[in-house]
Amino acid sequence: MNQIENIRQAFKNIRSNKVRSILTILIIAFGIMALVGILTAIDSILNSMVTNFSGLGANSFSITQKNADFRSNRRGFREKPGKEINFAQAMMLFEKNDMPTTISISATGINGATVVYNGKKTDPVISIAGINENYMKVNALDLATGRAFSANEFLYGENVCIVGNEVIKRLFDGRESSALDRVISAGGNRFRIVGVMTTQGSSMTSNMDNQIEIPLLTQKKLYGYSDQNYNIAVSVPQGLNLDEAIDYTTGLFRNIRQLRVGQDNDFEIQQADAIMNIIQENTVTIRIATIGIGLITLLGAAIGLMNIMLVSVTERTREIGILKALGATRNNILIQFLTEAIVICQLGGLVGIVLGILAGNSIALFLDGGFIIPWAWITLGIITCLLVGLASGLYPAMRAARLDPVESLRYE
Repeated sequence: MNQIENIRQAFKNIRSNKVRSILTILIIAFGIMALVGILTAIDSILNSMVTNFSGLGANSFSITQKNADFRSNRRGFREKPGKEINFAQAMMLFEKNDMPTTISISATGINGATVVYNGKKTDPVISIAGINENYMKVNALDLATGRAFSANEFLYGENVCIVGNEVIKRLFDGRESSALDRVISAGGNRFRIVGVMTTQGSSMTSNMDNQIEIPLLTQKKLYGYSDQNYNIAVSVPQGLNLDEAIDYTTGLFRNIRQLRVGQDNDFEIQQADAIMNIIQENTVTIRIATIGIGLITLLGAAIGLMNIMLVSVTERTREIGILKALGATRNNILIQFLTEAIVICQLGGLVGIVLGILAGNSIALFLDGGFIIPWAWITLGIITCLLVGLASGLYPAMRAARLDPVESLRYE
């Protein structure tokens, strides 16, 4: 009996025991779905974050409010965020910087705004942010049409804006050139559109297509408040040592913040690549836990499959005797039952992989990640199912192969 015939016989036996086979396939599918789904979601979100951080580039860093994310210390207590970086401090750093670095300053004006134009309006998902003249360059943002803010618009804080592509789709039916010089209402104020950004897509941390940029001084006048925090990003040109730039900027900002000699920094310096390394390291535990959960589920499926195969051996004892009487060897019987176990596992794995990819990408898209095909985890799922099939089918197959043909023919 060749292998193709073994596979055909395996499908025939699966159809003859539909309920037991389907239940086992579903258990295997659930384990593989959990394994592939969670790992796919993690990879998709990480890829999105890498894309988001790549705008800053590896040769860059940011100055942030200390403990702005309320992280836990070594004792597990939540540390309070440090003093905010205010507008005056950010501008002083920008003006006093003597290194050939490019300093970007930005601040959130309002989140969840609805933009209105000529009776049309967007969903309340638009963010309004104030930016300085270097923001677009440092964050690698390009204009599809129109122009950047002029020096006077920055200086006097005029009500002009650069809008994301999603705003254009909602209000101007995607016609970018039609939006220029139009006046829109957003966040309780009116702004004249001078530029439209190219499609940026979304990431876990932001969606530039749903954002409106206004001059930094405009943001401060319209939406600023006493303890608002301003974001600073510093791009270091090629040929300039990154560590030297960080040391210089740190010293300058310490002076601006009036910190004494020996006093710890009350702000943080974060490098884009260092942040990604920390995030990737923190996902290792999640990956290990996910693989553990998947394997535990598959262990239960393997036990169930083994029981099904043992029952199948008992039910087909007479059939085995006939096959041996017709010349089938122990090896033929062993391979036939192993093939059946592997086919059941691979069917469950196929269903689980498909569901896992759909579930994982759905979670990632909900969190502003991107759609990916996780070839590594697909391969892992296939190999895992193969091993589960071999492990759970080996003992029943060996038991079937050892049956005495004479006794088997007498079995009722």
